[in-house]
Amino acid sequence: MSMRAAIVIGATGLTGSSLVEQLCENDEYVSVTIIARRKPIFTHPKLEVKIRDFDRIEEKDIEFAHELYCCLGTTIKKAGSREVFEKVDFEYPLAIASLAKKRGIPHFLVITAMGANENSPFYYNRVKGKLEHDLVELGLQRLSIIRPSLLVGDRDEFRLGEKAGEKLLKFAQPLLIGPFKRSRAIEASQVAKAMIIIALYGKKQPVTIYPSNELATLQYPEIPEEDASRETLFHWDKLEEGEKVNRDVIINRDKFKMEETVIDKEVHFQHREQGKK
Repeated sequence: MSMRAAIVIGATGLTGSSLVEQLCENDEYVSVTIIARRKPIFTHPKLEVKIRDFDRIEEKDIEFAHELYCCLGTTIKKAGSREVFEKVDFEYPLAIASLAKKRGIPHFLVITAMGANENSPFYYNRVKGKLEHDLVELGLQRLSIIRPSLLVGDRDEFRLGEKAGEKLLKFAQPLLIGPFKRSRAIEASQVAKAMIIIALYGKKQPVTIYPSNELATLQYPEIPEEDASRETLFHWDKLEEGEKVNRDVIINRDKFKMEETVIDKEVHFQHREQGKK
């Protein structure tokens, strides 16, 4: 088991909330910190919540972690203006990535969009493309760009346009084959799962772009189970004395270290006397 720490930005959205839950349930992680503008509903012993105003976020707000997951995103309709939209989808992620670089965080994972291109005729894709370009120029140690198609899942809010698009893509799903396969709608929970898989097992190169069709197929690698022999399992006399004690594992969140407290407890077995049931 690893002892990883993760930071999640945009943890209260559709993908971000699923990502936080999956990180907390993953044995590789001992610490998950979210930086958000409002408190999430989800709670967990591994989880630490920092309520911050993204306009005033500072380097000290971002502690060291192995990965920083950025799931920030909104719509122009919800933002109310292009200016606010660009602040959430471009300025905040770029500023946070810069702080992550200063703090020595080795891996930055960010959700953009399928079709992200700074030269796109579509404003939304242009903003996402500009973000990707500037993140690459920032020279992060490792950058993973996540490009999902239409995200589906249970949202806290109702978005008419996305619901209509979801129904249309669901109807057209069997027809989207070959190069059109990347346009298929994708579950937000699968995107979150794919991001963790990329963090743990993905390509180690400086910049990697993951299209939606690849995200949809990512699964955890199968780990073969150890074949414990009956002799190892049942011959207690052959085990060393130190292997018989019970161990309580304590997680030191501040240092991300694993410490063990050995509790001397004798293990007693009750044997039935012969002839008694």
